[in-house]
Amino acid sequence: MDLNYTPEELAFRDEVRAFVRDKLPPQIARKVIEHKRLVKDDWVTWQKALHAQGWIAPGWPREYGGTGWTPVQRHIFEEECAAAGAPRVIAFGVDMVGPVIIAFGHPWQKERYLPRILSSEDWWCQGYSEPGSGSDLASLKTRAERKGDHYIVNGQKTWTTLAQYADMMFCLVRTSTEGKKQDGISFLLIDMKTPGITVRPIITLDGEHEVNEVWLENVEVPVENLVGEEGRGWTYAKFLLSHERTGIAGVSRSKRELAFLKHIAAEQTQRGRPLIENPRFRDKISRVEIDLMALEITVLRVLAADRHGRPPGPEASILKIKGTEIQQALTELMMEAVGPWALPHLPDSWGDHWLGERVGPEYAAPLAAQYLNFRKVSIYGGSNEIQRNIVSQMILGL
Repeated sequence: MDLNYTPEELAFRDEVRAFVRDKLPPQIARKVIEHKRLVKDDWVTWQKALHAQGWIAPGWPREYGGTGWTPVQRHIFEEECAAAGAPRVIAFGVDMVGPVIIAFGHPWQKERYLPRILSSEDWWCQGYSEPGSGSDLASLKTRAERKGDHYIVNGQKTWTTLAQYADMMFCLVRTSTEGKKQDGISFLLIDMKTPGITVRPIITLDGEHEVNEVWLENVEVPVENLVGEEGRGWTYAKFLLSHERTGIAGVSRSKRELAFLKHIAAEQTQRGRPLIENPRFRDKISRVEIDLMALEITVLRVLAADRHGRPPGPEASILKIKGTEIQQALTELMMEAVGPWALPHLPDSWGDHWLGERVGPEYAAPLAAQYLNFRKVSIYGGSNEIQRNIVSQMILGL
């Protein structure tokens, strides 16, 4: 297997690099690189630029608006975007429900929803997790009872990311209690403006409103919004999660964060010398960098297999485990590098001033919030403990 880029791939890299340089607003890139809060308009601005270029959905087939890129070209694209500070494309539409609709949806669903996903006209959220049904997703209890040409949905979803912005939700619901619990799950597309839906914020440890709980009380959903067949939702969810876990590895973003960590370590001093010259701290950086290099090679191997028609299987769980561990390690080292300057500003407790006035480097202020936020990455998409069980059963045969 040749992991070096071909001349054609290097030319493609130059094309992507030029596009990002010309179209990515500097103020948005600065926010991303310095870990500052993004608002919906930041994501929409970048996604519309990608859509105008025809690059918003690299993983989709050409006939539905995809690029026709090879897996290696997609890797190059993601690497260049991350290095420049481009926001991630919000995954729920393009990377999650879009591929499910393409693979299993009815023709009218493809005609209606796919163009609106590409244009960012519809924002989606994911209705999977419930109180008591997270990693054991098959135990979900939200019910959908068919009455005529509608389902009546009742239940609660939680940890629903960006539901406060969403126009639509793809939702796993229980349509039957007979047989195995996986067999009674169906996949519905739900308009978030439907009467009976209530979105309530969950404020996380970093002080952000990113996730929500969603209550569904006698929500009427047209039967035509069922994706595929009733009772086959578990199959569609597994299809979606294999793609999600590969993306969670986040190699390109971690490479950008590693560069930022080195920048911090070069600026911060310890006993009059740059922290990066401290052998112990430099060793910690080296260990993460070696792990990241190994992860990147593994991702390239998976992409090479995908190029030959072998989509990611249980190896996606390996990528998810190691990728999230590296992301968390990087946030920990950044906190260690800046020390007390990363202490979060909590205005509800301390007012407008922090110890009288804010001191320390500007880039340090968001690092505590980032550290706290990244505790979740080893949980969502299926917790790392569950992923280890998948690896032991499906790869090691234990």
